[in-house]
Amino acid sequence: MMTEASPSHDTREHILAVAEPMILGRGFTAVGLTELLTAAGVPKGSFYHYFRSKEHFGEALLERYFAGYASRMETLFADGVPGPMRDRLLAYFASWLHGACDIENHGSCLAVKLSGEVCDLSEPMREALAHGMNQVVGKLSAAIAAAVADGSTTAGDDCDALAEALYSMWLGAALRTKVLRDPAPLQRALDETRRRLPQPD
Repeated sequence: MMTEASPSHDTREHILAVAEPMILGRGFTAVGLTELLTAAGVPKGSFYHYFRSKEHFGEALLERYFAGYASRMETLFADGVPGPMRDRLLAYFASWLHGACDIENHGSCLAVKLSGEVCDLSEPMREALAHGMNQVVGKLSAAIAAAVADGSTTAGDDCDALAEALYSMWLGAALRTKVLRDPAPLQRALDETRRRLPQPD
């Protein structure tokens, strides 16, 4: 039996949904609670009904982001989706060229935006980032293993190490692209990814 979400849950989700594009645009510390709650149409005094602190809010924001991101990865890499897994892996990475690292909503990558900003300021937020990134690497590793199994790549057996290397390379390329305002680092990362996921002879 399905149950409807409580008004409290709906308001909490609404605050997080409104906050994400604001923080993606300006960063976590630059967005104040008054500004956020005004944009969300929520009374300022009610913030602490939904979040213990701004740090707890940031942790929840990251958890929500990575849950959605993981769901979209699962859809892309699911069994039964047409096309060799190598092609789907390359499509996933090619999407970074249109923004940062979000599969559908280009330019929306809290991992890139917040990793340098909050890791030294908040241990819970750092842990949320680490957990989310590890989830992404795990899904990439499984997809690489599937690509080896379906014969679309001869990448080898150490899928975990390759997934870690590729994800780290793309995070670095995304940061370089932000600094340089030039997609060339991402294009080079895509070229290297094709090389690291070789097709059979």
